[in-house]
Amino acid sequence: MSSNPQYLSGNEIRNIFLNFFAQRDHQILPSASLVPEDPTVLLTIAGMLPFKPIFLGQRTPEFKRATTSQKCIRTNDIENVGRTKRHHTFFEMLGNFSFGDYFKEQAIAWGWEISTQVFGFSPQNLVVSVFEDDDEAFGIWRDQIGVPIARIKRLGENDNFWVSGPTGPCGPCSEIYYDFHPERGDENIDLEDDSRFIEFYNLVFMQYNRDASGNLTPLQNKNIDTGMGLERMAQILQKVPNNYETDLIFPIIQTAAQIAGIDYHKSDEKTKVSLKVIGDHVRSVVHMIADEIRASNVGRGYVLRRLIRRVVRHGRLIGIDGEFTTQVAETAIALSESAYPNVRQREAAIKAELQREEANFLTTLDRGEKLLEEIVQELKQQGNTQISGKSAFKLYDTYGFPLELTQEIAAENDLTVDVEEFEAEMEIQKGRGRDAHESIDLTVQGSLDKLAEHIHATEFLGYTQPATTAKVEAILVEGVSQEAAEAGTQVQIVLDKTPFYAESGGQIGDRGYISGDGILVRVEDMKKESDFFVHFGRIERGTLRVGDHVTAQIDPACRRRAQANHTATHLLQAALKKIVDDGISQAGSLVSFDRLRFDFNCPRGLTAEEVQQIEEQVNTWIAEAHTAKVEVLPLAEAKARGAVAMFGEKYGEEVRVIDFPSVSMELCGGTHVSNTAEIGVFKIISEAGVASGVRRIEAVSGPAILDYLELRDKIVKDLSDRFKVKPEELPDRITSLQNELRSSQKELESLKVQLAIAKSDSLLQTAETVGDYKIIVAQLEDVDPESLKTAAERLLQKIANGAVVLGSVPEVGKVSIVAAFSQEVNKKGLQAGKFVGAIAKICGGGGGGRPNLAQAGGRDASKLPEALAQAKSELKSALG
Repeated sequence: MSSNPQYLSGNEIRNIFLNFFAQRDHQILPSASLVPEDPTVLLTIAGMLPFKPIFLGQRTPEFKRATTSQKCIRTNDIENVGRTKRHHTFFEMLGNFSFGDYFKEQAIAWGWEISTQVFGFSPQNLVVSVFEDDDEAFGIWRDQIGVPIARIKRLGENDNFWVSGPTGPCGPCSEIYYDFHPERGDENIDLEDDSRFIEFYNLVFMQYNRDASGNLTPLQNKNIDTGMGLERMAQILQKVPNNYETDLIFPIIQTAAQIAGIDYHKSDEKTKVSLKVIGDHVRSVVHMIADEIRASNVGRGYVLRRLIRRVVRHGRLIGIDGEFTTQVAETAIALSESAYPNVRQREAAIKAELQREEANFLTTLDRGEKLLEEIVQELKQQGNTQISGKSAFKLYDTYGFPLELTQEIAAENDLTVDVEEFEAEMEIQKGRGRDAHESIDLTVQGSLDKLAEHIHATEFLGYTQPATTAKVEAILVEGVSQEAAEAGTQVQIVLDKTPFYAESGGQIGDRGYISGDGILVRVEDMKKESDFFVHFGRIERGTLRVGDHVTAQIDPACRRRAQANHTATHLLQAALKKIVDDGISQAGSLVSFDRLRFDFNCPRGLTAEEVQQIEEQVNTWIAEAHTAKVEVLPLAEAKARGAVAMFGEKYGEEVRVIDFPSVSMELCGGTHVSNTAEIGVFKIISEAGVASGVRRIEAVSGPAILDYLELRDKIVKDLSDRFKVKPEELPDRITSLQNELRSSQKELESLKVQLAIAKSDSLLQTAETVGDYKIIVAQLEDVDPESLKTAAERLLQKIANGAVVLGSVPEVGKVSIVAAFSQEVNKKGLQAGKFVGAIAKICGGGGGGRPNLAQAGGRDASKLPEALAQAKSELKSALG
């Protein structure tokens, strides 16, 4: 090992660290997955996380000493990525660990040795910090290592005391900082000055156990947990201005810059930020997918999707128009494969996931960006500073824009988003129960109008014929009339006659094939426009031309499923009228191949007994094998016979009547079974309200019942296996687990309050005297709003006369602020509600409450320190 390395690559730094400790009897262990075993954590966020059970005494270690390079993901400060020198979502933490073996003296000695003798740092470039009460560590640094007293800084509990939770193992820590400007001297050293100092190595001394009362007792087995940031070490040793320009990340940035046709070093700051975001996030997504995380809208999958979309958007910002994520991913894979072979092994999966997510996002991103740009410009012209929640929801609902992305773009334009209104719109959306059917492209209708004088209306033969020969009258590609279309093309086809039923009356269109001499078209949907039946499909073989004679064949299995479900809706309506109310009328329906949905007007929900009776009645009629009688009658005669018509539906002078004598008679143009026995069986899945006075029943029938039963059977078997009980014992087992969960939740809430109180009690010593009052203004880490409120009230009781303002970031994108004022403070004209509401605006939020106690929220966690500083300033000014 060189004592003065001229240049070390990231891989060399990693290997040197691991080998240094391997030579000192540490077992080199592989990095754990980014999906942690710890159920309380979404992703692996620290190098020590895999060893947490050992530190907590829950697991006996296989080795007394270990060393690792652990990959980590953190997104709590994602807005800082690319904007600061060293914020990342993905980073590697080098660590050496002792499980009841060596302790402070050895850990400090090795920390100094690897820093100075191995990595070649001059002692003049190093400063260390210790916990303010840790005289032992201070003495080791001063007397055994020889660090000048002026370069040993004592820091408080927030900086230099590690805890695993409100109770359990904990202890002081000591950090080693690199000083980029030792020539500035040792007076007034401020380790918060990140233009001069960077902390690169943290040594945690786990030596105490903290009980519920906050008392510390020495641990029998003392542990060492250290962390050296690989990216930070690379920045220092490679003498580059920030972590992004190291060989760990910069090749990814260069790849993105080459695709965009730009030069990183000649770019403006905004472009550099986008390139840095791409460089960082691509590392994250490559390793997440390699660890088998898939993009989704929940949990880890949502984190992955959000990161991929940020990569795509920042690619657009620097001028990349097409798909590019797989290219930059290839660079990231090449950089990582020597240390993490699974990224190369999972290369195909990584690229497939990226390509799919990028393609899906690009289809909507362009339109959404244009709309958002219009919204931003309009707001600026009006002098407004907030994007409405309705506009943000439209971007989300129509263009696939995540709320966070809208907030990010808004922040870049010094705007905020009305999140409360957005969430209200989201709730309205959930209640609508919309059906996600694609509507026909208006350009198709326009083209058909132009062709109408040249082609005849389509003759529908589908009631009696499953197949027919036909002539191709028109071919449309993306709504434009064509004389011919080749294999691989999505087309809309009009034939002179067809057996395909077109979507109407709630029943979806048939599927099937159009075939001819060397031609095969898969028909995926059917629509009816005026008098024309339009076959939506894809040419799979050959070239289709106008005038071709072809065979049109429906998929009989799909037709049978649709027929069963459609007839079942008629029987369902008849059963509702018989059992619930004869005045019930249809308010909408859906008949598909796998299920049916029936909306009806009813002022109340059905009872469980009524639902069961309806299901039994429909199945009785099915078993009785009623034969269908289909007639075309004058509308007046059909109504006179008692045929049920759908309210608001337009009918011609002659109508088609579907009659199952003594059971149901309805006006209907759909396809049906010839006998109710063909349905087989009917099962109601759900009954619920969808609007005021409108209820909805969802059900399955016929062949679709098998799919439903197979799914249910699989679920029951899976649950039985998981819970180790018989199927009939599942309800009792689930009830027992629910009771346990409720008990655990109550206990968790209690622990949260205890944790907040424990954290807040340490703030008493920070109380400042201002005139006749005492004030406490502070930030507590990871405290939920309710616990924060409890902590503020408790502190106010202890200082008696004064004001307490506490802030916290309980989760990503949420800020909580609480103000508690004594009556004497109120008499000075300060109202907690008004005060905290004004302060919260700094964090992009608001709130209020009573004069003595109020709570507010915000969205911009980076502004919380500024908000609290403002609060302290205003309190001092008002009370001084």
